[in-house]
Amino acid sequence: MVIFSKSTHCNACNKKMNIFRFLTNEHLEFVNQTRFETHFLKGEIIFKQGAPLTHIACLTSGKVKVYIEGLYHKNIILEILKDSHLIGINQFRVNNRHHYSVAALEDSTACFIDVEVFDKLLHENITLCMEFITYLNTCFSRHIDQLTNLTQKNMHGRIADTLLYLSREIYESDSFHTSLSRQDIADHAALSKESAIRILKEFKDEKIFDFKGNDFHILDQSKLENISKSG
Repeated sequence: MVIFSKSTHCNACNKKMNIFRFLTNEHLEFVNQTRFETHFLKGEIIFKQGAPLTHIACLTSGKVKVYIEGLYHKNIILEILKDSHLIGINQFRVNNRHHYSVAALEDSTACFIDVEVFDKLLHENITLCMEFITYLNTCFSRHIDQLTNLTQKNMHGRIADTLLYLSREIYESDSFHTSLSRQDIADHAALSKESAIRILKEFKDEKIFDFKGNDFHILDQSKLENISKSG
């Protein structure tokens, strides 16, 4: 179930992305007239791979997973995104169709902007346009790095990468409670769920990493880094 709302004016929003700081008050008013905010419950699909790209969205709260839906229901998670990130921007102005899916990992909120409105902003604001190009290229680089790791590292190296990624990029702590399921962890490492669970247990037995349910704690980051590098 989704709940629709518009909690505040774009001028007063403290959750908007950095690239929107280049918008004039007139442009912010233009965006505010047509944009809408939607609340998603954990597990709900925000964008569906193959569906028409009619809106882009700025994630204002929560966390989402960006993933490719592969053959035989085998997914690959490209990245996890926190608030103040754009989602649904792939193939913008190319074929206007989503080439990956986005789903809420926890209760989340996103602000949706019509692609025609966003296109008009890019045409009228060169600074915004250049910042958007930079943002797109940064996203592309992250996805390339992820796919390179998945194709060139062994299973232990990929799980180590996932744990380090969650610790450093997502939760910013060696100890964290994650909303990712074991299947999500496996999908981020491009492994079967059984293989991911087995390797997590091996890391626990070797006192590199500990967990209880979804409470994770990295005990020996240097060993985990070595496994990542040698993988």
